[in-house]
Amino acid sequence: MIVPGSASQALAAELAAELDRPLAAVEYERFPDGELLASFSPDDVDGDEAVVVASTTSNDAYIELLQLQDALREAGVEEITTVIPYIGYARQDRAFEAGQPISVRAVARAVSTGTDRVLTVDPHEETVREFFDVPTESVTAAGRLAEPLSELADPVFLSPDAGAIGLAETVRDAYGAGETDYFEKTRRSGSEVEIAPSDVEVGGRDVVVVDDIIATGSTMSEAIAVLQGRDPARVFVSCVHPMLVGSARTKLARSGVEAVYGTDTIERAESRVSAAPAIAEALR
Repeated sequence: MIVPGSASQALAAELAAELDRPLAAVEYERFPDGELLASFSPDDVDGDEAVVVASTTSNDAYIELLQLQDALREAGVEEITTVIPYIGYARQDRAFEAGQPISVRAVARAVSTGTDRVLTVDPHEETVREFFDVPTESVTAAGRLAEPLSELADPVFLSPDAGAIGLAETVRDAYGAGETDYFEKTRRSGSEVEIAPSDVEVGGRDVVVVDDIIATGSTMSEAIAVLQGRDPARVFVSCVHPMLVGSARTKLARSGVEAVYGTDTIERAESRVSAAPAIAEALR
């Protein structure tokens, strides 16, 4: 049985189809005092194993996840796998100042109490897996981002920094042709980032900028502005987790992006491909 959190309904449905498993009908309610209640019919429980699929894009999503885990235990399910396609708080993976929590550790410990295994997709830092108290593994859905890219002209796959070059290489390999490179990024302050142009020649070529997550779109649009000064043919943006908060999509459009492609780890209009096949492979 596949049990969806409210933020991952499309992905859960895709995963159920990939694995040929039933999809639970979950109800999501909010009481007048703001409390949440995520529940399903006991009649949906099929067997002693279940998979909860819930991207934790908000605090509410974490509460829903904990409730669904608890409801499954209450229904007698013996083995629970929790799939967290996007892990909220993953960028708070250390205490930046004295007196601060390691927030991702706090939520990971809470999730671990209600599951036997955790699976996530392209976490911002692989080390977040160490904060869970149950076996935890990650899979990559980056290769899926090559699917919407067709007939590119002598393509270049760029990552915004050296840390994401592996993602660019994965998309390039899945596409089957092209060069890879990255921008050099220097953070001057909490809000100021300097991006130095890379050495790769992009003039007249299609460029695909690849990252794990796009949140505000500020850094990505700055990178694209650098590219536009070097006369590329077209610029595409691909990311595993299309958070795209606030005016991110507008910033990218204004920078001259041809299209933005993401997976459904975070369900947005830009979620052109599903991470379900990658997740299903790890669950089989």
